[in-house]
Amino acid sequence: MRLCSLQSVRTHIVIGEPLAFSVRDAGHQLLLARGQVIHDTAQLDELFQRGALVEIDELAHAVQPQRRAVRSLSTAQLPGEWQRLGDEVRRALAAPAERLVAGVDATTDELLRLIDRAPGVALAQVLRQGEGHYGVNHSIHAATACHAAARFLGWSTAEQRRAFQAALTMNISMIELQARLATQVSPPTTLQREAIQQHPRLSAELLEKAGVADPLWLDAVAQHHELPDGSGYPLGLTDLSELACLLRFADVYTARLSARANRPAMSAQQAGRELHLMADASPLAAGLIKAFGVFPPGSLVRLASGELGLVVGNGDKAYHPVVASLTNARGEPRLTPLRHDTSREGLTVVGLVSPQALPMRLSDERIAELISA
Repeated sequence: MRLCSLQSVRTHIVIGEPLAFSVRDAGHQLLLARGQVIHDTAQLDELFQRGALVEIDELAHAVQPQRRAVRSLSTAQLPGEWQRLGDEVRRALAAPAERLVAGVDATTDELLRLIDRAPGVALAQVLRQGEGHYGVNHSIHAATACHAAARFLGWSTAEQRRAFQAALTMNISMIELQARLATQVSPPTTLQREAIQQHPRLSAELLEKAGVADPLWLDAVAQHHELPDGSGYPLGLTDLSELACLLRFADVYTARLSARANRPAMSAQQAGRELHLMADASPLAAGLIKAFGVFPPGSLVRLASGELGLVVGNGDKAYHPVVASLTNARGEPRLTPLRHDTSREGLTVVGLVSPQALPMRLSDERIAELISA
């Protein structure tokens, strides 16, 4: 049972109206069942003082009607929805403690429904990075990567959600510093290094004070820069949770896909190779790499036939993705893209290409449509 404080979800409480979730005491005993009423502010304040708790899964169901609109979006609208939710995540992560958990839960619900709506488009969002606030984007990309890996590894729905939320919040104490470092050419200052070293601990403390009561979530955030040999930080731990390790791998992998002021972005192939070497054959790292594939959706590639195309899905093998061919062998644009199984002779992927190599411009909306076709 995953719980958060009642005070952290106060925006979902309307005095005098039926509760959309049950309320429990600090010992997890039921105080108010779903549908019962909090009659006045005095009763509500008393519940706050008693440390009343709410089951997070019940809270998710409570806000479900607001999230069904995702299903009505056209494929071309999905990139715009990802951008909108980036703004929502930024507000949620910067919210006061009493509103933080509710904001994280609400944005988690919306992002997970967007991922379920079009998983390939979600992976393309991570691969292509896009513009916006680096710290917020990195949080969303790492969370998306964790969720994809957890799903590939067969984790339960609850475990996938926990992985997503832990990754989304693991850097909450240094979101703005991350954005500055992404554009900073000079090495981090002494104060910046200290903030980097302490951010796992500070992020976990911030989340706990805000009402996160899930020890697995909190431990993963606190440990996500620790290493099995004890050389990590901030405490040099060696006994690490599985989720903490997955967070670290997703953090590293998605950071490599993003350009920084002092280095270009890596391809997914390069990032996967580095992660494989760093992770010492960890099944968690392997699951993350396989969830994306060597050529994730959104990659632009050249085929042995000479055609240029967009990867729209993973194939049976890592090096044989499904590709929508955008040009013929002479490099001339196709009016209607052709989908190719690149395991076929003469159609294998022979390399990546840049957007500038295409004879046409591919908008994010068009990419989403091709991946979802």
